[in-house]
Amino acid sequence: MRDFSQLLDGLVYTRSRNAKLKLIADYLRRTPDPDRGWAMAALTGSLDLPAVKGAAIRALAEQRVDPVLLAMSYDYVGDLAETVALIWPKPGEEPAEIDDGTLRLGAVVDRLSALGRSEAPGALGAMLDHLDASGRFALLKLATGGLRVGVSARLAKTALAQAFELDVDAVEEVWHGLRPPYATLFAWGEGRMERPDPADTPVFRPFMLAHPLEDLRVDLADYAAEWKWDGIRVQIVGAGGETRLYSRAGDDISSAFPDVARAFTARGVLDGELLVRGEHQAGEAGSFNALQQRLGRKQVSARMLADYPAFVRLYDILFDGAEDVRELGWSERRPRLERFAAALDPIRFDVSALIQAEDFDALETIRAGAREAAIEGVMLKRRDSPYVAGRRTGLWYKWKRDPLTADCVMMYAQRGHGKRSSFYSDYTFGCWTETGELLPVGKAYSGFTDEELIWLDRFVRNHTVGRFGPVREVEKTLVLEVAFDSIHDSKRHKSGLAMRFPRVARIRQDKPAAEADRIETLRRMIV
Repeated sequence: MRDFSQLLDGLVYTRSRNAKLKLIADYLRRTPDPDRGWAMAALTGSLDLPAVKGAAIRALAEQRVDPVLLAMSYDYVGDLAETVALIWPKPGEEPAEIDDGTLRLGAVVDRLSALGRSEAPGALGAMLDHLDASGRFALLKLATGGLRVGVSARLAKTALAQAFELDVDAVEEVWHGLRPPYATLFAWGEGRMERPDPADTPVFRPFMLAHPLEDLRVDLADYAAEWKWDGIRVQIVGAGGETRLYSRAGDDISSAFPDVARAFTARGVLDGELLVRGEHQAGEAGSFNALQQRLGRKQVSARMLADYPAFVRLYDILFDGAEDVRELGWSERRPRLERFAAALDPIRFDVSALIQAEDFDALETIRAGAREAAIEGVMLKRRDSPYVAGRRTGLWYKWKRDPLTADCVMMYAQRGHGKRSSFYSDYTFGCWTETGELLPVGKAYSGFTDEELIWLDRFVRNHTVGRFGPVREVEKTLVLEVAFDSIHDSKRHKSGLAMRFPRVARIRQDKPAAEADRIETLRRMIV
């Protein structure tokens, strides 16, 4: 665990992306199998140790430490694994000897994977007794998942590719056909075997992404325009008689949308926007808030399937049957997509319509009138563009609709995670009812600079009026100008509203809290 804990320490305290890449690459080159494979699984969120949960770790710590002291420490630190790692006391007597091999990363994973929920905490406690604070932190993060060390799955895969001089997109294309601890992946990287062949496995391919249009104007003779829908981007992959749905990050979300997966029985790979049907307009897309009822679920009830039927609005085609068509231009892929989609279930799949506009000025007028709930903006795609992974300048542009804004009052603040774990950086804010009650309308943790974060953290500490675990209630005096993409009805919030992508646009120290916006003002923004 020592090497893995040193890696995590380095990643936590390193901000530079290139430095993080080097730390991971160096670790992967010098660490033997299977330890490095389990480290990759942990960094990419592919490791699951169900026998160890946060509640069990807290109960374990409360056997060693005064529960009140633990609670106070957790409130200050803001992260359970870090709190327990720091506060864990030395055992009263010398712990029984433990073989160093037992604390190797692979051995730890094997041990915790083999134990049930009643046995795992005891084994975990014995391991903690033999580790320093850094090792304890690494072990607890490994056991519970969610490392939060400033490393995305994509960055970890990029580091692996750099470590062994591989193409990261080639790594992505075999990743979902492999299982931890990825022995064949490392054998390929070290030249001991050929690239693993996913063959008839429905694996993920990296998405083609777009640059913001910003102030650029393009010629519609060279670019096609289509709507950018307000759902989540997905890839549908059919191969070997199996279908999987992948998110933009490469996460397999098939179990959350079995209705869509079951409906796709063809062989091929398509790119599209996952949406749900609207409540009031048959056949039309509903709001993102409706889709959100289905997101993040491992199992979906029959009622959920009936109340929020999902479908995919198709954008592009990557594989037409077994044929890879990504090198073809967009104008050649589009007819293939339309032919492919014609054979699919029309209830679950349709093709995103092209926008007919004479010129860019006409398109600008059309875009300005489009604030329907499920439309996020416009996509501009160069007609001769191949489908290439990542963002390539000049090929695709996204022209999102202008954000909405509202003046809201900060109500609560919570500590962040990772490098923000010492700052109150997550802010719940509200607007006034007609009777003068302040009700929460959203939560934001982005949009401000590092300097503004320091100022906001100081405000929270100096204006706290109540504490609820890691959450602080503050005086209702600070106005935040909040930008958001759209707002929808919500039965889950007392205000009856839910914002889409809220972020802090400005700190309004100049504005009295009484002059912040009203709930009814926000309600009029619903479309």
